[in-house]
Amino acid sequence: MRNYEVMFIVKPMDEEATNAVISKFENLITANGGTIEKIDRWGKKRLAYELKGMTEGFYCLTLFSAEPAVVNELDRVMKITEELLRHMIVKRDE
Repeated sequence: MRNYEVMFIVKPMDEEATNAVISKFENLITANGGTIEKIDRWGKKRLAYELKGMTEGFYCLTLFSAEPAVVNELDRVMKITEELLRHMIVKRDE
């Protein structure tokens, strides 16, 4: 398994809906055999520029270990999730 980090920005919604989106990705990683090391919720922040008509977003950083196939699936699901403004998955150094 390799170490990764994913940073994503969720559209500004109520707390329950935001937690549901974060849990969706958390469950996707663990259901496919990955392990989550840390979830760091940065909270609602102002965006540097407007994205999809939004000026704010909820930032979340997740550190996890998984196989490359899990990362491909996570990326695919994040691309089709309408509640996300942006995401980026990066392989961490060992």
